[in-house]
Amino acid sequence: MYQRVRYGVFLKDVLTLSISTFGGPQAHFALFLRLLVQKRKYLSEADLIEVNSLCQVLPGPTSTQTLTAIGYKIGGPNLAYLALLIWILPAVTMMTIAAILIHVFQDRHLSLEFTRFVPAMAVGFVSYAAYTMSVKSVHTRTGMVVLVLASVLSYFIRSPFFYPISLTVAGMITAFKYKSHPHEEKIPMDIKWANFILWAGVLIGAATLGHFTRHPLVLLFENFYRNGSLIFGGGQVLTPFLYTEFVELKHYLDAREFLSGYAIAQSLPGPVFSFSAFIGALSMKHGGLGGQIAGAFVSAAAIFLPGTFLIFFVVRFWESLKKFRAVRASLEGITAASAGLVAAAAVFLFQPLDNTFETYAFTIGTFVLLNFTRMPAGLIIVAGLLLGLIL
Repeated sequence: MYQRVRYGVFLKDVLTLSISTFGGPQAHFALFLRLLVQKRKYLSEADLIEVNSLCQVLPGPTSTQTLTAIGYKIGGPNLAYLALLIWILPAVTMMTIAAILIHVFQDRHLSLEFTRFVPAMAVGFVSYAAYTMSVKSVHTRTGMVVLVLASVLSYFIRSPFFYPISLTVAGMITAFKYKSHPHEEKIPMDIKWANFILWAGVLIGAATLGHFTRHPLVLLFENFYRNGSLIFGGGQVLTPFLYTEFVELKHYLDAREFLSGYAIAQSLPGPVFSFSAFIGALSMKHGGLGGQIAGAFVSAAAIFLPGTFLIFFVVRFWESLKKFRAVRASLEGITAASAGLVAAAAVFLFQPLDNTFETYAFTIGTFVLLNFTRMPAGLIIVAGLLLGLIL
């Protein structure tokens, strides 16, 4: 039996996690295990692993979905939504402030030269993400072929629609390997469609409203809600989606702004998806301070909501769904393709940077520090900013 949950204690724990968890879903999981399982005993270690695995199957931010799913399991939807709000608010607020400060510097023609190493370091972060995803998720020849194909094709096909298509096709390819997975006894499925209808209704409604009104905030909401509905693999896979849409297609930001924001997001605690607030604020930079704040919070809400709706939908019948061998087999292709998309992102994020020795040095140096030391991401970024000031 799990202990009776008090909302105040659980939400305090969520706040503690939101200001102390660095490093993305893998690092977040370890802290969730330590605080929520071992210390508080809200659920068992097996339950946490299972919830986290389920969230990796769904589009959206894995850590955020895991935390809200725990809130849902132990306290229902009200506790889950409160947990979601408290988890994302610190990082979203900090990313909004960062975007506003960058715009103020640009608007007043103040030098941002001290940030000149940060974009190259951001590419180092993306490269490291691609490497770790590949090492941890690709263990077969089929997976390697899927990774390479996804990487090469996504480099040449710069469309936000390519990403969900590639993930779907990759999952279908490895689903045919279902015979390599053991049989498990099936459980009858009782599917409740309310949250799926809510997710789809908001998706269609936002697209329709955006088409007819062309209001920038509505369009931002639609853009981020759609991306949040299509992204598998967490914050690392978010990067190529958003770069393609907001830098290459819509030109709301330039490559340097995008990479600076991504690096800042890597240096902050909490979910990497808070990067959406940075993009939303700079996308509304011509709307004044109020417009930037509105753009940040609309974008953040839109990127986080789809994953929340979908985890509430799927968690009810996951026990039955995971018994199907084809479902388990498809995960190999989805994770391999996700790693390929991130690898391609590292290449085309690097291309706009200056072809200088220091660009290569800071990209490679960041990768080496992440791979061979335990230096926190935030400390690496701070060191880069200090070197920018000194040099």
